[in-house]
Amino acid sequence: MDKLFKKVLYTGIGIFASTTEKLQKAIDDLVQRGRLSEEEGMKVVEDVVKNTENKKEEYEGRFRRLIDTALSKLNLPQGDTHDKLEKRIKSLEVKLGLLTKELEAQKKKGDDKTSSNTSTTTPATVKKIGSKTGKKSADASDSADDKG
Repeated sequence: MDKLFKKVLYTGIGIFASTTEKLQKAIDDLVQRGRLSEEEGMKVVEDVVKNTENKKEEYEGRFRRLIDTALSKLNLPQGDTHDKLEKRIKSLEVKLGLLTKELEAQKKKGDDKTSSNTSTTTPATVKKIGSKTGKKSADASDSADDKG
């Protein structure tokens, strides 16, 4: 979020620089035409720059409050909260990986105890699982097709 804030701030600075440059050209034009003295032109530019610098903090504060309000309405994590959540997610991913490896190791130990030709899942188990999920097992649908 700070990156967005910086981009907007730098955009504002760029706009200010461009506006100042255009103002300077306009003042130079008025000086060339004799409508302003050089001193008056310098004073106008200095006043604009001074006023803009004074308003800079006010605008930054307004913008920061606007962004904070938007973020709070969106309920997005900010700053340290975001970093803490990222660390927590990484920690949980590591734990999940360890649990997965442990389960695979237990499964492999179980497979080693039984022969590779025997299935540990019986048709009764398949039917039981299918009834829990609301799906028919392959055996149940085959036998239904045979009757039809």
